[in-house]
Amino acid sequence: MEGSALVKVLVTEPILQRFREVLTRNSSHDWVFVQGQPQGLKSAPGTGVLVGASASAELIRACGPELRLVQVTGAGIDKIAALPPHVLLANTFHHGRSIAEHVVMVSMMLLRHVPRAGQELAEGRWRTVMTDPAVPFGGVLAGRTMGIVGFGEIGSQVAVLARALGMHVRAVRHSGRPSPAVDWMGTSGQLPELLSSSDIVVVTVPLSEATRGLIGAPALKNMKQDAILVNVARGAVVDEQALHDALAQGTIGGAAIDVWWRNPRDPDAPPPSHLDFTHFDNVVLTPHQSGHTEETFRGRVLDVVANVEALAAGRPLRNIVIGSRLSQ
Repeated sequence: MEGSALVKVLVTEPILQRFREVLTRNSSHDWVFVQGQPQGLKSAPGTGVLVGASASAELIRACGPELRLVQVTGAGIDKIAALPPHVLLANTFHHGRSIAEHVVMVSMMLLRHVPRAGQELAEGRWRTVMTDPAVPFGGVLAGRTMGIVGFGEIGSQVAVLARALGMHVRAVRHSGRPSPAVDWMGTSGQLPELLSSSDIVVVTVPLSEATRGLIGAPALKNMKQDAILVNVARGAVVDEQALHDALAQGTIGGAAIDVWWRNPRDPDAPPPSHLDFTHFDNVVLTPHQSGHTEETFRGRVLDVVANVEALAAGRPLRNIVIGSRLSQ
């Protein structure tokens, strides 16, 4: 493009293969698509922009001195190795609404006992409140309290939907800065108050040393006995054993687990959990797919294209995480 330098763009995230036409349309840059980092090592030399969900130190070194930007294909940057001072890091979002709708969906499923009913139908049993007095009534979201742990893009979108459905919304975040989207906002130190007052607790905080194991046995004991825990953050924010114990002992009402403690895509990795969550009839289990909608990825792809063009032309980039050069 006029006024822009040509850039070699190495894309290691397999799912972006589905958007190859959108990425390369009207582009004069050199787009190289590979299936993961191992293949990327062979194609890395001369790369100016590295696009992927993760980047090892080996891959970053292989790109060479031409590397100027690592563009993460999501919000999380915990899988990016240390970068040289001259290399920018950017991420992208667009997942808030998709994950918020997932939160509402699984909350409704658990309030209506869908996992139990589905298991029983698969076993040939037809049990409802009309046929068996032991079957509990389902419930609605309206009038209940949604407690949100963390209040970034995901948390704020959850709040919008929850209020639209007639829920009371409470949240905590590190700063405690008020928001008109919630009825009450507390600091991270007020987490116990949030947990004890919420019917549904949604975990949306990023993973850090400060949040690792944040929802452990003490936190789970603070929850109501019929409360539901929904984790759409990172698996390690919730203590694996403590959650399994709480479900086994019936000290919480149920859980929706979308994020796990290990990634089975990694070579020779163990299963996503060493514990068996599949036998509970009050859980909804999904393989980290709450944000996996076409709308999410199309928005992210457009951010990638915009940042490649901006870098080549010397314009400000979107969503710079590390480094200030060219940042807005």
